[in-house]
Amino acid sequence: MKNLTRIKGDASFRKFFRKKNHNYTSIVVFAKKEKFKNLLVYDAINKILNKNEVLAPNLYEENYNKNYIEIQDFGNETIFNKLNKKKNNKLNYFKKIINLLNKIQLIRSRKIKNFKNKNYEIPKYDKKILIREANLFCDWYVKKHLSKSTKDKFSKEFKKIIKDLTSNLRLKNNFFVHRDFHVSNLMIVNNQIGLIDSQDALIGNRAYDLASLIDDVRLKTSKSFKKKIFNFYVKKQKKLDIYKFKNDFETLSILRNLKIIGIFTRLAIRDGKKNYLKLIPYAWKLIELRINENKVFHDLKNLLNKNFKKKIK
Repeated sequence: MKNLTRIKGDASFRKFFRKKNHNYTSIVVFAKKEKFKNLLVYDAINKILNKNEVLAPNLYEENYNKNYIEIQDFGNETIFNKLNKKKNNKLNYFKKIINLLNKIQLIRSRKIKNFKNKNYEIPKYDKKILIREANLFCDWYVKKHLSKSTKDKFSKEFKKIIKDLTSNLRLKNNFFVHRDFHVSNLMIVNNQIGLIDSQDALIGNRAYDLASLIDDVRLKTSKSFKKKIFNFYVKKQKKLDIYKFKNDFETLSILRNLKIIGIFTRLAIRDGKKNYLKLIPYAWKLIELRINENKVFHDLKNLLNKNFKKKIK
């Protein structure tokens, strides 16, 4: 394929190229590994988003046999880049993002025909998946940092606690969840916000995407700022049980950041992508922040404090 320039990728197995056409550019996404999810599902989710007036990349061309799709180019301006410029008003951007999240959470269509003309239905984000994801912390980070005998004992206790915490989630799994909803996946496109990297979307807990936005490992914000965004979201909701929601928000934030620590360790060990390791200390800080807010995390806090003293106080 001519006129292709390799552009920065992400933590997935995909490769991205910008293609120069006569009067516009497009993005070519290559994926040999996990290509069903990274090509077919990605486009199907984008179709559902666009159908519901949430801006996502349109499909221009697909060649599934040759492991690529060609999609709309949203440019290079992520909200993450905008927020890193000191003069920008963080709060205004986050309010716009919350408005977008509200729109996403109104999505009720779960089925769509993919480009192979087969029905795709967004799966449920059940407790088994949440538990499996949190266990990545044991599989990679704990395995690397604790001795075998300590690791086995830790893992057994950790898995029991995680199972209890997921059983304590209060809200139903009935909302569209992007699962990687943070400012690096939100693009400025002609004064609108466009959403990328949606291939992992599931139907789950409405607190999850807010937790990934507010407790984002890539963007450091103060505790008071996090609270402002949380309250702004809550005030926009009708018939929201604030106590159940806060419980689930804190639990999902902790589970997500434990998963992230596991994934970033795996990326370094398995895939040689060591640049993500520098984000792990802030992931620990985010876990520490939430773990101190609710007695339900008492056992988890003690276990982490016992084995990773410098991380959790």
